[in-house]
Amino acid sequence: MRKLLAILVLASLPAAAGAAEVAGVKFEDRTRVGSADLVLNGAGLRKRAFFQVYAIGLYLAEKKPAGADAIALAGPKRVAIHMLRDVDAATFTEALTDGMRANHDEATMKSLEPRVAQLSAIMAELKEAKKGMAILLDWQPGSGTAVIVDGNPRGKQIEGEDFFRALLRIWLGDKPVQDDLKRALLGQPQ
Repeated sequence: MRKLLAILVLASLPAAAGAAEVAGVKFEDRTRVGSADLVLNGAGLRKRAFFQVYAIGLYLAEKKPAGADAIALAGPKRVAIHMLRDVDAATFTEALTDGMRANHDEATMKSLEPRVAQLSAIMAELKEAKKGMAILLDWQPGSGTAVIVDGNPRGKQIEGEDFFRALLRIWLGDKPVQDDLKRALLGQPQ
């Protein structure tokens, strides 16, 4: 009887202590990028007007509750985006570029321009970020930013840690695309 009670109590506990579910999308508490183990720092929902656009999770080597610390953290990182509606490629990359532009001066944006164009070209090949699509942006030192769509690498890796940090500033910078999303990605209360 005690064994049965213990099993029932354990079964009622959350399955994964750090896992999250956002708009029906489950983000595992851990993942791997290359040979590095990463933990889910936080996950949230990107909204535009009254539309749910995507669920997003941030994976780091260790949890960081401050945006600047998460951006500066050395080592592999992952941004996991799960589309909740169809968005054409041009609109998707334009939104990313606008988010970068809001957090960087003109000179920095000029230096990022060729790599932003590279990301835009990768997305343009897809034509559309479709509902249900999983887009991973993986940073690995020495390799660059890999764009992985539904488990398949797309295009050449995009060089430069400054580029990945610029991407992170879209959501974690001083002028994030959505304040409550920034807090969610940093694991802060909503």
